[in-house]
Amino acid sequence: MNQLTKPRLSTLQIFNMSLGFLGIQIGFALQNGNASRILQTFGADVEHLSLFWLAAPLTGMIVQPLVGHYSDRTWSRLGRRRPYFLTGALLTAIALLLMPNAAVLTTILSPLIIGAGMLMIMDASINVTMEPFRALVADNLPNEQRSKGFSVQSFLIGVGAVVGSWLPYVLAEFLGVSKLAAEGHLPDNVVFSFYIGAFILVMSVMWTVVTTKEYTPAELNAFEKSENRTTINQKNIRGLTAILNDLKQMPKAMKQLGLVQFFSWFALFSMWVFSTPAIAEHVYSVKVGDSSSIDFANAGNWVGVLFGIYNAVSALYALVLPRIAKYFGQSATHAISLSLGGFALLSIFFIRDPYLLTLPMLGIGIAWASILAMPYAILSANLPANKMGVYMGIFNIFITFPQIINGLCIGYIIKYVFNGKAVYALILAGFFMLFAAISVLKIKGNAQD
Repeated sequence: MNQLTKPRLSTLQIFNMSLGFLGIQIGFALQNGNASRILQTFGADVEHLSLFWLAAPLTGMIVQPLVGHYSDRTWSRLGRRRPYFLTGALLTAIALLLMPNAAVLTTILSPLIIGAGMLMIMDASINVTMEPFRALVADNLPNEQRSKGFSVQSFLIGVGAVVGSWLPYVLAEFLGVSKLAAEGHLPDNVVFSFYIGAFILVMSVMWTVVTTKEYTPAELNAFEKSENRTTINQKNIRGLTAILNDLKQMPKAMKQLGLVQFFSWFALFSMWVFSTPAIAEHVYSVKVGDSSSIDFANAGNWVGVLFGIYNAVSALYALVLPRIAKYFGQSATHAISLSLGGFALLSIFFIRDPYLLTLPMLGIGIAWASILAMPYAILSANLPANKMGVYMGIFNIFITFPQIINGLCIGYIIKYVFNGKAVYALILAGFFMLFAAISVLKIKGNAQD
């Protein structure tokens, strides 16, 4: 009997399939680079920032497994995954339009509560969008192309993050858009950045919807049987019960990756939440609690530039990741990349010049590209096709759980152990990234194209 395999896709086809991630990451980067700044402007204390940021992992832990589960069982005129990430993109765009305008809704609730609510809505919407994109790559590509598929996705994530991170700085410094505003309000360069991000997000996701086809469930099952891959029975159960059943049958490789993901995402969460206050205090000598001075505005804009740099590095590194993984193996490649990120985070403590902060972004960008690609490349080769969506969603628990733990405790650690110095959150992040590098060496990953 002839072996039935998925046809290899061209680079252009893989690019079209993942282009929506460009827009998603612009929105995600705008949130990462500006959410703490927005919340501080609306009155949040530094030690409470991580509690507000809990909206992201909490919604992700709930939304992604459910979206994965139901997208596995969905088939419509738009296909299997596309209805979900199109809906998520539209909701995310609405949140991007509303979040920077929370101050105008103060007649209803305090701007801080509204800002936090918009953050939660945006996170939930982004999560609806992200997971089906991951599953789409695994659905459409043969095993030997999945490292390339997730690397292309990482490249587009990097490009989108550069655009989203740099938008406020470019608007302010090159296009003359105001970077200052009255106390309790956001400057125009931040507000307009969110508007631009919403437009690009919708357009890029629509491009993927129009240009990409999906295999039917019957076709995917035929490919899976031909490849003699492990099949997990599709019992006649739905919702949470089905997800818990799948959780019990989790593949071994997925369990091994759990510890790596815990350390990696604990570190990333600290970096995203505390980079602005840490750099404002440690490098720009801004007093704790100051969120309206020109120095704080400059620090916030510069953090956006730095985030853009590490994402640019990530985009470039993603292009060579498949070759590096083929030579060294996926696990070793991931360990090396995480180590470079860990040492880069530790080095921030010794830097007082804003421009020298660009150097640690090289290591952070390398680690970020690997985090976005290698765990999924290792995982997808060990998952049954009829459960690809739900297991990609369940895998997100290993991302959200460490962020929840971080959010619940890191603010108090900064306040009571580090005397309010946010820079120590970045140092702690560096050590956790190194722990992740050590953990990944226990995983046997296959080198694939």
